[in-house]
Amino acid sequence: MTLAHIIALLGTGTGVGFLSGLLGIGGGLIMTPVQYIVYLDMGTTPDTAIKLAFGTSLLVIFPTAISGLWRHSRRGAIWWKLAIIMGCSSLVASFGGAILATHLPGNILKIVFGVAALAAGIRMLTAKPSKFDLKPINKPWLWFVWAIPVGLITGLIGIGGGIIAIPVLALALRLNMHSAVATSLAIMTLGSLGGIIGYIINGFGVPDLPPYSLGYINLSTWLMLSVTSAGMAQIGAITAHRISAKWLRYIFIAMIIYMGLRMIGVFQWLGLPV
Repeated sequence: MTLAHIIALLGTGTGVGFLSGLLGIGGGLIMTPVQYIVYLDMGTTPDTAIKLAFGTSLLVIFPTAISGLWRHSRRGAIWWKLAIIMGCSSLVASFGGAILATHLPGNILKIVFGVAALAAGIRMLTAKPSKFDLKPINKPWLWFVWAIPVGLITGLIGIGGGIIAIPVLALALRLNMHSAVATSLAIMTLGSLGGIIGYIINGFGVPDLPPYSLGYINLSTWLMLSVTSAGMAQIGAITAHRISAKWLRYIFIAMIIYMGLRMIGVFQWLGLPV
């Protein structure tokens, strides 16, 4: 690993940590392409590199989510009953998603996620505010059902699931945006564990893994990303509570649409370096 790789990973961790605390997302879509390039430069095959990026991203998300979670919890913004039920359900589903991901081509997973992210972003952008002050939906069985796709996506492409969980929490379950962001972090903390275990187990014995790899998780990369991201998650969480729910919603929508277009490959097709 070169000095340029180290600088890129530390810088990526800083940005991911801030966005995690601010928007309640894990940052896997930011970490994955950076890691993928680093692993390729280290001589890893493309198929192994993308799975390493997915698995390592989930392990970075775990402490980062806990860091932001603590700050949001102090402000009483987390609906713990919902978070625990959805988080436990997501944990099981993400384990299955990770197993499935190790047997599928990375390009297919990227396109599927890109379409899902775009759909969620457009739905949030076009949804009309209710004329009534609707209460959040308090139906545990419905929380369990919604947690399954969140967990599957978490394991499939190594993201925390916040990019899908927040639209579910805000639109389907009617949480306000601040509560949706905070509760999403709690769900991610539990949900990422299943994917982590799945990528470790299915990566044992795989050839061409770089040094310090535990299955499809590279510990040296994880350390560099985690060192900066955990601290910045605190700053992001503090910032989130100083922004109005309306603007927090618009920032999230812009992020999710951008990520969806990037995963599908629209910017690459247009020749844009973004």
